[in-house]
Amino acid sequence: MENKKINIVIVDDHPIVIEGLKMMLNSQLGFSVSESFTSGSEIIGFIMNHQVDIILLDITLPDANGTELCREIKKISPDTSVIMFSNRSERSIIMQSIQHGASGYILKNTSIDELVVCIQGAYSGNIVFCNETKQIISKPSQNDLQVPRLTKREKQILQMVAEGKTSMIIADELFLSPLTVDTHRKNLLQKFQVKNSTELINRAIQQNMIEKQ
Repeated sequence: MENKKINIVIVDDHPIVIEGLKMMLNSQLGFSVSESFTSGSEIIGFIMNHQVDIILLDITLPDANGTELCREIKKISPDTSVIMFSNRSERSIIMQSIQHGASGYILKNTSIDELVVCIQGAYSGNIVFCNETKQIISKPSQNDLQVPRLTKREKQILQMVAEGKTSMIIADELFLSPLTVDTHRKNLLQKFQVKNSTELINRAIQQNMIEKQ
């Protein structure tokens, strides 16, 4: 009798990433990528009606925060192992993901061999990390209090939020879509480990990243 293949679903907002992962993982013995999605709402709808062994889940999706989505997935399907698969390397986000039920955290620059080992480990019930993630979480927790690293665009939007501008106004001034601005704002909340814009502004002021208005 043929051994059961590990049933994998990929959730990432970049189709080219999905296609690359599908090709690599389907070529591995014992793996089968059954579905892929580019939004959080799609994966929630899917797992309500299908059993999934492993979900590779990106942190940043157009309609969801990956760590919050992970917690929702685990409520619906406790037996599904969720592995965060992201470019985000902040220790705080890694630890938050594990607290929300993730079975591991892998950076997108990891090798296919390492990814395969991590998937097998999570399927066996272990908490898994790629080597780079292990190095990040082994650092003293004081690192979580360091000033977060922001992109140029995030710095722009942070300042505009501090000036009291709405997402619509920011979008108009920067020639972006309101959805893109909202995504940047969600990323800022994550990076500063705060829950709303008021806390974001206060934390940014404390860390001398913006001036008081």
